[in-house]
Amino acid sequence: MSSESDARGQEKRKAKGPSTDAVHAGEARQKLGNSITDPIFCASTYTFADTQSVIDYIEQHQQREEYGRYGNPSQRVVERKLATLEGAEQSVLFASGMSAIVGLLMAKLNAGDEVIFFDECYHRSREFCSKHLARFGVMTRQVETGNFAAMSSAINDKTRMLVSESPTNPHLSCIDLDQFVELGSQFGIETMIDATLATPYNLQPLKFGVDYVVHSATKYLGGHNDLLAGVIIAEPDKLADIQNLRGIMGAVTSPHNIYLLERGLKTFELRMQRHNANGQAVAEFLESHPRVERVYYPGLPSHRDHEIAERTMSGFGGLITFQIKDADWRATADVVDRVQLARIAPSLGGVESLIEQPLVMSYYEASPEDRAKWGIHDNMIRIACGIENTEDLIADLEQALER
Repeated sequence: MSSESDARGQEKRKAKGPSTDAVHAGEARQKLGNSITDPIFCASTYTFADTQSVIDYIEQHQQREEYGRYGNPSQRVVERKLATLEGAEQSVLFASGMSAIVGLLMAKLNAGDEVIFFDECYHRSREFCSKHLARFGVMTRQVETGNFAAMSSAINDKTRMLVSESPTNPHLSCIDLDQFVELGSQFGIETMIDATLATPYNLQPLKFGVDYVVHSATKYLGGHNDLLAGVIIAEPDKLADIQNLRGIMGAVTSPHNIYLLERGLKTFELRMQRHNANGQAVAEFLESHPRVERVYYPGLPSHRDHEIAERTMSGFGGLITFQIKDADWRATADVVDRVQLARIAPSLGGVESLIEQPLVMSYYEASPEDRAKWGIHDNMIRIACGIENTEDLIADLEQALER
């Protein structure tokens, strides 16, 4: 049995636990050079023995590489592993989370089509749709997050896709995926969920019937703040045109990043257990603190979508957003600056905790009217809990909140 067929054979066996799949899924038992780890293939092109080999590759659709823009042997391993973790058969790896979203929308939408977003979304996703897809004749409609009546009213005969995050960034709103899928099915429209904040460990949207799941693998999947990657996961027949467009766009992940992603995934479940525990404990601490006005975290009963989160998710991740009571943006910045463990930076999902003030980090150039519309408050802080000891994170936040 070849290494490729050996790896595919693994996928047909009984489903295993998340850590077992994170370590072993998608990999051949015996690898090149008898190494326990997959090698890094730093090749821009791949050779053929003779002309007939090229013809066989084309006519027989052989699973091998031709040119670096179309694939890499290690990339195929990571794609199988990510698909398995999501409970699927296939995935397509991209150079970043944003390139995955762009690739999906560009592959599925044509001039004259419309896409509907719930309005709590990553600001770059919003920008791509409203500023760039619009140039190609694709209209984006935004409706209040979780308002399915508004989404239903926005649907017309040009609507081709319904899009949401779950949980959303930075408000951590959770979507009732049963209603989301039912609405798509009712109108014959495909659905996409960006589940970066949830990860396959906490939420698997495909099991609810969602058509496409997108992750920024830069975050929890890679887990170490040292790579960029994105992935789209769906049924194989839905991914063919996406994979083809990726080859045309050249939005491929570098060989070294593929290696880092596979390496990071080995400890995926262990890291997520700590992220979930830290997130819950820190959120509970913040909610009890007299200087904190409000905490956004789906694991708290006070969160508006707590019931949905408990019903659909197995854990709630390490990202928390909170507001400082009676504070302007400068007083809020002072709290951020006093934190010692978490580093001031964008992103999330790495082993190191990160903290930021959304107003400054992501929305500084937005108008006050737009910030108000998107729910970005001057006194808002977002912390992405890493895997540090819980008591140390809480103690650090406690000292930062002291006047």
